[in-house]
Amino acid sequence: MRNKTEDAPDEPALIQRAKTDPEAFGELYERYVDRIYKYVYYRTGNVADAEDLTARIFERAMNHIANYQDQGVPFSAWLYRIAHNLVANWHRDHSRRTFLALDDVSQLTMTDHGPEFVAQLMEDKEALRESISRLPVDRQELLMLKFIERLSNAEIGEIMGRSEGAIKSLYHRTLLSLREELVGLETEVPSRRPSFFRRPFGRK
Repeated sequence: MRNKTEDAPDEPALIQRAKTDPEAFGELYERYVDRIYKYVYYRTGNVADAEDLTARIFERAMNHIANYQDQGVPFSAWLYRIAHNLVANWHRDHSRRTFLALDDVSQLTMTDHGPEFVAQLMEDKEALRESISRLPVDRQELLMLKFIERLSNAEIGEIMGRSEGAIKSLYHRTLLSLREELVGLETEVPSRRPSFFRRPFGRK
């Protein structure tokens, strides 16, 4: 489901106005600030840092919106790209290990895999959380953008600086990696019921 603000018919005109009108940019800020803050929080795990970085993201966006050009993806992808870069810089400057704050993995919304997938996934959410925390940072970010922010492969590619095909490939490799690790955990601790993770992930 796409965020309704991205389907708003006035969006292109509002973006154009925002290039010279601070009040118009303020409308864009109100539309997207909550989503950008959530993204930053999941990448930092700290409220104060997330608030500070979110303010810096929109300050940078306001300073550069005059150069914004429609690339065929929603305006939000441009904001996420700024956020992606600033968060990466923040981690590097603070010599922190990047991670995804997914303490509550129930926020993962894998609607394209059906109700059985989701129900059984949530039964193993502690193991899933630990498995996700061990993934490379780019794969953690991919899962967050796809299943929490519910962005398309094209939008994620724009944010992460990769092609749509590369994102699709990374997505399937990531799910396969999680499946293999969780199957390994269940082999160590046998379950009373057949494991969902022994069946292949659905493909689009």
